[in-house]
Amino acid sequence: MKILVATGHLAEMAVRKSAGDNADVIVADTKIAAFITPGKLLAAIEKNVSRFDYDIIFLPGLVSGDFSKAEARLGCSIRLGPKHAYDLSYVLPFAGSIEFSKQVPACELLVDLRREMAIGKARELEEVAVPAMMLGSLKLGGNSRMKVMAEVVNATGMENDALVRKISSFVAKGADIIDLGASLHATPDDVERAIGIARSVTRLPVSIDTLDTELLMRALETGVDMVLSLDSSNIAVLGPYIAASGVPAVVIPDPDEGLESLRRNIAAARQAGIKRIIADPVLDPIGHGIVDSLVRYKEFHCLYPDVPVFFGVGNVTELLDADSAGANATLCGIGTDVGASILFTPEYSNKAQGSIIELSRASLMMLLAHERDSSPKDLGIDLMGIKEKRRRIDAVLPEDFTEARSGRMWKLDPAGSVRIGIIPDENGNGGLILAEHDTMSVVGKTAAAVMDTLIDRGLISRLEHAGYLGRELKKAEIALKFNRSYSQDDDF
Repeated sequence: MKILVATGHLAEMAVRKSAGDNADVIVADTKIAAFITPGKLLAAIEKNVSRFDYDIIFLPGLVSGDFSKAEARLGCSIRLGPKHAYDLSYVLPFAGSIEFSKQVPACELLVDLRREMAIGKARELEEVAVPAMMLGSLKLGGNSRMKVMAEVVNATGMENDALVRKISSFVAKGADIIDLGASLHATPDDVERAIGIARSVTRLPVSIDTLDTELLMRALETGVDMVLSLDSSNIAVLGPYIAASGVPAVVIPDPDEGLESLRRNIAAARQAGIKRIIADPVLDPIGHGIVDSLVRYKEFHCLYPDVPVFFGVGNVTELLDADSAGANATLCGIGTDVGASILFTPEYSNKAQGSIIELSRASLMMLLAHERDSSPKDLGIDLMGIKEKRRRIDAVLPEDFTEARSGRMWKLDPAGSVRIGIIPDENGNGGLILAEHDTMSVVGKTAAAVMDTLIDRGLISRLEHAGYLGRELKKAEIALKFNRSYSQDDDF
């Protein structure tokens, strides 16, 4: 396929460098590439191309306009390339294998396409996976995807409406199993109520999280899908009932004991007739023996390769003052190596918010990486929110410039003041920006939409006020994007 890339004078060298030998480059009569028109494109071709035999022309991704007449005249496809010149080297190899768009820049199209392909592939792998155990229609262990268990901390002590909201948000974030945490003061009736509410909210498997024999007995009577946890303190009493119910049980070592204790408890559970066992070797936090616990996981998986493994990711992320995305991705990768089947998170503290989404995506990444026998990179999906994979071209400091200074006196806008706040979506997926003027309140999803509305309604009359509100509204939008809090005039 023969490719022609159109650009303007300012971006010519960057485009030629990025296109390399993959395409020819033509420069239209405009400084700014995004201002190329059909007329300017045709004029440049007529002036510089003696024999036109190209299959496709890529325009800059930010070009707008109707190039259909130019297509008909030239007899070739005209499509949007990437927004930035440096992405041409990434886009051009796909020419001929996919259909590019007249409306969507190629860089965005490929991101969406590769994501869809990756998710589709992961879905195919999960459909043919052979599990070690089934939990309803959910596959656990074997070569199936690691599943995310989200714990509702103190579910037994929450008001009904609050519990409904929490479970609904966990489902929306992509949890595979809902775990109901029982408080120290919970009663059997509290457990039954919590399970009933969970059943009314979701069809996902529901587990109960306690060592209390009485509470676990009521959960079994209520029809819970999984119980955690069992150790030597409750196996003798609960074993026969769990065996009769047929529900899976998570078995743990006794407090402050290691692998041998876990092996004894598994043997006791099997002796009691429990056939569906999930093992939790217990992941210890950083600073409290995490390496020894990982060795314990690896040894267990070697000894019991067919037993699904419970991996308590939240034990680390909740006790680590670092952004959770990278930590969850790394722990998910480690979980793959030690045979993890269930990734557990309570998503409890503010810093760990988003862990369900992060673990769900990371589990897909590890499934695809394992299938490809590679590191989890260049998969089509990732967990990069702030960092970037390819850096755009930076500006060059000009010889003659004016140094910016913020010394201007602030004057109150005669049109009035605006108070800005955010209303986060309870599922952690964005939310709304609120701009409150004395005369009205404006609500929108983006800074641009809110700002345009404030201007259209005549609520801003000074340039410095417009600049200030633009900065603050964008901060609010970024806060929503990253599920952060926002306070007007505070540093972000």
